[in-house]
Amino acid sequence: MNYVFQFGEVFRYWHWLAEGVVVTLIFSVTAMVLSVVVGTLGALARRSRHRALRAAVRIYIEAIRNTPFLVQLFLLFFGLPTLGIRLDAYTAGLLGLVVYNGAFATEIIRAGIQAVHKSQIEAGLSIGMSRLQVFWYIVIRPALEKVYPALSSQFVLLMLATSVISAIGVDELTSFAGHIQTTNFRSIEVYTVCIVIYFAMTLLLRSGARGLGMWLFSRRRARSAHAG
Repeated sequence: MNYVFQFGEVFRYWHWLAEGVVVTLIFSVTAMVLSVVVGTLGALARRSRHRALRAAVRIYIEAIRNTPFLVQLFLLFFGLPTLGIRLDAYTAGLLGLVVYNGAFATEIIRAGIQAVHKSQIEAGLSIGMSRLQVFWYIVIRPALEKVYPALSSQFVLLMLATSVISAIGVDELTSFAGHIQTTNFRSIEVYTVCIVIYFAMTLLLRSGARGLGMWLFSRRRARSAHAG
């Protein structure tokens, strides 16, 4: 084997790699925040008294979780224009990520809400708390704390899934890696560097999520202990 590795030919385009990292992180964070909103609403809908609403959300969850994300993305980007709805690549990519991840977030958050015992809700109402206060302080916040590790793992998977949106023309990290490869034809070096960057971002996001969780929930527990 006479192949000579030349990683310098990849790092010559460091500005493309940096831009790809920034775009990937922006998509990841934005999609995760919106997915938590979708997941919370979906989880509440799954517990609704209206059978039709529960059925609609269940169909959404099963359809999304049991079909390929790439096909869903193509449906949004290439299929909707036939109905007169045109989305640019970045909007379709973000919407696709939110719809896809929202289905998983719905089930994760629903599990957290189910872990809140009805007696806690009844106790909150009995001491004069409004339904909104009960919902926020007794249901949602404790539920999110319980499922936060699962949501953090889903956040990492979402970040890795952003590589798929390059298929519709979104210039994120994988897309820029492809641009570099077609420029210098150093496929091994380009995608090795790409993998290392994704791995580093994964470690960074895990550490950041862990720190954020400790800051958010340790403060809540500290205030509860002080109040007690």
